[in-house]
Amino acid sequence: MKSILPVFAAAMIASASLPYSASAQDAKGAITVYNAQHRTLTKAWVAEFTRETGIEVVQRDGEDDEMGNQLVQEGAKSPADVFLTENSPAMVLVDNAKLLASLPADVLSQVPQGIRPSSGHWVPIAARSTVFVYNKGRLADDKLPKSIMDLAEPQWKGRWGASPAGADFQAIVSALLEQKGSRATLEWLEAMKAGAVAYRGNGAVLKAVNAGQIDGGVIYHYYWFGDQAKTGENSNNTALHYFRHQDPGAFVSLSGGGILASSKHKAEAQAFLKWLTGKAGQKILRTGTSYEYAVGSGASSNPKLVPLDELQAPTVDPSKLNSRAVTDLMTQAGLL
Repeated sequence: MKSILPVFAAAMIASASLPYSASAQDAKGAITVYNAQHRTLTKAWVAEFTRETGIEVVQRDGEDDEMGNQLVQEGAKSPADVFLTENSPAMVLVDNAKLLASLPADVLSQVPQGIRPSSGHWVPIAARSTVFVYNKGRLADDKLPKSIMDLAEPQWKGRWGASPAGADFQAIVSALLEQKGSRATLEWLEAMKAGAVAYRGNGAVLKAVNAGQIDGGVIYHYYWFGDQAKTGENSNNTALHYFRHQDPGAFVSLSGGGILASSKHKAEAQAFLKWLTGKAGQKILRTGTSYEYAVGSGASSNPKLVPLDELQAPTVDPSKLNSRAVTDLMTQAGLL
């Protein structure tokens, strides 16, 4: 199933944690956030932000693709003031549609320049690392793939899995496309179609690896840490392998925050993004249970995580991650 889908009807987004109403959005100082980040994380952000500032927030939840496409459909008539994403390609989709406002320097400067998008129209708010989760009883350390590109080799056929229909995996492919180009990316995707096991969701990949159904899988790191923080029932037989060395498999995906150019509450929206990228917002990433990386300047992440600066992630301008090109290639390869 294709993840960048035709635009959903407004009713499909009615599963918001706080139902939208005209009176709520038009209340003085209230802002409406189209949220594609994890609901619980954004709820924690919103609750603390409102407690500290008194600014009310209407949170409407959905997936990266549906929210991004919804904003493109709504255009300048959108009730949204702020867009938060789980992965950056959906933000790039909205930015390319010329729907985002330029952010002020006091917001942008709170995140290191090296990870900020070149457009200046949105800002990273959190991050997650690509990892290879593997079954410790089925795969010795010296047999681990040195690069994510190695998974296209015949010896990996039927031994690894991923969730190709999800926005998470498509963000990883976006980075692969930016680094390696369309031909190499298509060849890798075709090999994946022939040799990988497809699952629905990163959690399902983790469970399959833990159960020994496959030797390993490509997921984001926080699924493993989240399960370990609970019972570990879906991860105790596994460990994480970090590709490092600027490999495409070491890609760090950025969650983003942007302000709609059509927003009628820009001052409050800017205050929200400044708070998210500041000490208070980033502290919730360190002390909460999301296990996502903090990205603010000087901010520290949960101490259980491998430090962000040790991941040796490839340098990728998040403004160039092309979700439409990725889904076209994945469709061509038969993965969507």
